[in-house]
Amino acid sequence: MKKNARNSKDTVLVTGGAGYLGSHTSVALLEAGYNVVVADNLINGYEENVKKVEEITGASVTFYRADVTDEQALQKIFAEHSFDAVMHFAGLKSVKESFARALDYYHTNVSGTATLAKVCNAFGVKKFIFSSSATVYGENQVPFTEHMPLKPTINPYGETKSMCERVLQDFSLMNPEFSIAILRYFNPVGAHASGKIGENPRGIPDNIMPYITQVATGKLERLHIFGNDYETPDGTCIRDFVHVMDIAEGHVKTMEHLDGGAVVYNLGTGKGTSVKELIYTFQQENNVRVPHEFAARREGDIEICYADTGKVNREIGWRAARTVADMCRDAWQYELALMKEKATLLEASRGGGTFIDMEKKV
Repeated sequence: MKKNARNSKDTVLVTGGAGYLGSHTSVALLEAGYNVVVADNLINGYEENVKKVEEITGASVTFYRADVTDEQALQKIFAEHSFDAVMHFAGLKSVKESFARALDYYHTNVSGTATLAKVCNAFGVKKFIFSSSATVYGENQVPFTEHMPLKPTINPYGETKSMCERVLQDFSLMNPEFSIAILRYFNPVGAHASGKIGENPRGIPDNIMPYITQVATGKLERLHIFGNDYETPDGTCIRDFVHVMDIAEGHVKTMEHLDGGAVVYNLGTGKGTSVKELIYTFQQENNVRVPHEFAARREGDIEICYADTGKVNREIGWRAARTVADMCRDAWQYELALMKEKATLLEASRGGGTFIDMEKKV
C-alpha cells in the first residue's frame, strides 16, 4: 500500500514533474514527507517516471497531463488540491533548439510562468520555486555570483529564463507575502542511485552526459566535443557539473526556508570541470570507452561557467555533496537499467531474444 507521511496541507505541485529534474525533485520531496502532485504535458517527460518515483519512495503521486500555458487546466488542478507550494520545472530547455524555435520558447517559458503565477495568486498559494539556469549570466566573469548583472542575450533560452525571473520578482514586489525562490543551477547530470530515473532525452541528446552514456553503449557512434581551442587548460569548455539529486535536495531545502519576498540562489558545486575531464572520469569510473572527436564551436556556448555558492551555503546551509565520479557512475547505471528495460520489452514482444550485458564491456 502506498503511503504519504504528511497531511494534505503539505502538498507540493511539481510542474514538469515527469521530466528529468522534476522527477528527481519529486523523490526528494516525498522522502522529506511531502505529498506530491505532478503536472506535465509529456513533451519532454515520461509518465513512467511518475510510476518509478512511486516505486522508489513507496508513496503515491497524483498525475495530471496538463500544459502550464493552459490556465483552465491549471485552475482545475488547483481547485482539486490545497497546495502549500509550487515547484516550476515545466518548460522548453534546449539552447540549440531555442535559436530555431524562439517564439515557442517565449510562449511556453515566459507565458507559462506568468500563467502559473497568476493561478497561484488566485488560489492563495504563496510559495513558488522557479527552475532557472546559469545561462542567464552569459559571458560574465567567473565565478558567477547572484548579484551580477544578467547577460542572457547569448541565446533565446537564456533570455526566456531571465524574463521569467523578472516576471516573478515584479510579482513579488506587488505581493510581499508571496515567497519566490529563483534557483539558478548549473549543469545537472547523473541519476538517482536506484537507476530507475535519470536523463532520457528524446532523439539525439543536447546535453553532454546522456550523449556520453549513449556513445558508451554503442547507440551513438561517437561524441562530438564542440571546440578544443578555448583558453582553458585542455582547450575544452569548463562547466560546473552538479548531481541532479543535490539539486533536487536543494529545492526542498530552499522551500523550507522561504519566508516572504524573493531570493536568488546558485545551485552548483563551485568547481569547474572541463569536458575532457568529464569524459576521462566517466571512462575510468565505469571501465568503458567513449569514442570522441572534436568539432567546431557551437553557437551559444560560453567558455567557462561555474558558480559561487557562498550565498546558498550561508543562508540555508545547502551545498552539493556528490562528486563528478558519483555523477558518472549513477548516469551509467541508469543507462544500463534503461537498456535492460528496453531489451526486456523487446524480447517480450518478440517472444524471446538475447540481451548483451554492457556492464562487462571494456
